[in-house]
Amino acid sequence: MKFYSELKRRNVFRVAIAYLAVAWLLTEVAGTLFPGFGIPDWAFRFVVIVLVIGFLPTLVFSWAYEITPEGLKREKEVVRDLSISHVTAKRLDRITIGLVLFAIVFIVSDRIWLSPRLTQSVGVPAAGVSEPEKVPGSKSVESLSLPRSIAVLPFVNMSDDASNEFFSDGISEELLNLLAKIPQLRVTSRSSAFAFKGEKIDIPVVAEKLNVAHILEGSVRKAGNRVRITAQLIEAHSDTHLWSETYDRELDDIFAIQDEIAVTVVEQLKITLLGAAPKVRETDSAAYALYLQGRYLRQQATAESYEQAVALLQQALAIDPDYAAAWNELAIVYAKQVNVGKRPINEGYALAREATDKALAIDPDYAPAHANLSIIVMENENDLIAAIRHLERALQLEPANDDILRSAANVLASLGRVDEALALSAFAVTLDPVNPACHFTLGWLKILAGYWDEGITSLRTAQTLSPDLYVAQYFIGTALLFKGEAPAALEAMQKEDSNWRQIGLPMAYHALGRKDESDAAMAKLIEQDAQNMAYNIAYVLAYRGEVDLAFEWLDKAVMYKDAGLSEIPNERLFNNIHSDPRWLPFLESIGKSPEQLASIEFKVALPN
Repeated sequence: MKFYSELKRRNVFRVAIAYLAVAWLLTEVAGTLFPGFGIPDWAFRFVVIVLVIGFLPTLVFSWAYEITPEGLKREKEVVRDLSISHVTAKRLDRITIGLVLFAIVFIVSDRIWLSPRLTQSVGVPAAGVSEPEKVPGSKSVESLSLPRSIAVLPFVNMSDDASNEFFSDGISEELLNLLAKIPQLRVTSRSSAFAFKGEKIDIPVVAEKLNVAHILEGSVRKAGNRVRITAQLIEAHSDTHLWSETYDRELDDIFAIQDEIAVTVVEQLKITLLGAAPKVRETDSAAYALYLQGRYLRQQATAESYEQAVALLQQALAIDPDYAAAWNELAIVYAKQVNVGKRPINEGYALAREATDKALAIDPDYAPAHANLSIIVMENENDLIAAIRHLERALQLEPANDDILRSAANVLASLGRVDEALALSAFAVTLDPVNPACHFTLGWLKILAGYWDEGITSLRTAQTLSPDLYVAQYFIGTALLFKGEAPAALEAMQKEDSNWRQIGLPMAYHALGRKDESDAAMAKLIEQDAQNMAYNIAYVLAYRGEVDLAFEWLDKAVMYKDAGLSEIPNERLFNNIHSDPRWLPFLESIGKSPEQLASIEFKVALPN
């Protein structure tokens, strides 16, 4: 009894009650707020564990120490007659009552107002530079995916002929593009969905990585003029089939099959369309097969595959001259041939412009053609105003298309508005978390903004998703040069497996003080790519401090209509010549001075 009385006198019981009240309140607050702010589950468990561990030491402390008018003292040092433990007891009672009242108010507010608002806000996180990208798989399907979101996985080629893979891939991509035209449905891009091609698929895991609630998968068997397509719609969280169907038809019915699948998905997901359901544009079945094969080869991204793609797309257009998608695809291939040095700049872009114009003449509302034309007129014709008008139209038609969003980010960067470009690119990553192109664009923009380490991280994420990614090592090397890490920069440039390697080597050798090797690499670059790389040669010379030569090559870049000039407002490799009196007049001559760019209006509203 004496021990019990001493516990009461030293307020150990009151401290225990107050501690439990505080712990309970903290866990309530953490449990409510942590999910809404994306704080991982382990953080909540950490809070609980710390509170449990701290309980016993707190009681021991309250037994051994006492609050006095002079401050905290050991209990054995306090004269019993001067103890104010009874005053402390009343204060603890008031604190406990206050905590309980506050907890009641918080719980009521949580149930009525706070939790519903946080629940509504969960979905696509707000884009911002401070949290530019989401690591695939970092969120659960329940917490991040939207109810009306879907990924179309590559349909399996079940044909006897393995070369028919282009057809199964093409059907998958056509379905994806068809569903992407539904504004109320978020559809993961081809790059992300096809990242799982050939893998043993665990549907809930794939859906978690893609941040979607539903998966559409299937198979295609093509034999002669017959085609069998099996499609199934799966709810990812429960891993249950909502619907499946097998279509055994003539090849001429392929478009009707795609329309039926799209309509069924809309019905199963209970989407209320604001207008008519989108439909596939029908064409001759032979032209369609040639178009799918041409697009498949273009995606192989080699000089040889580009040449083969041109031939196949021209055959498709010979059958159906009014095939807008084939004209636009042909335009893309022409521009790609310029990038790999297989067509002169003026010839390639002229052909690309002509093909895109034909696509839009056939279908003025074909969003990919508007986006493609915006790139052509910006990079080859130096017409930012026209580029913006076409891009605005593309965004109006398909506001959540990740390719168009990346193009918009590039235009914002060309206007010198890198922070806005970063935010838009970060948003594209949240929509498409395993798309290497999205991570690549984000990494490039971070480097433009001067975030070297963050840019390298994004570029390496892109490489993880696509190990053979073109030009990533070069940009990692430039970031390392800006950081002053020349040996690591040289190593990165030497790993680049493209003609960009030759651009990076003169700069890396220069940074290391290896003048002869830098000069030799510079001479080789000029010998091999003087016309296609005039802009790049100019900034390599600027980086090496050769100011007069840098301006000479900038003039050549203008003469050759080098696409790189669209990036000049933010290119840090020109820093050495910014103070030269010729710099601003040159920018003004090509319409790229800060004042000229600031006068151009371009606003991008992030889609819901």
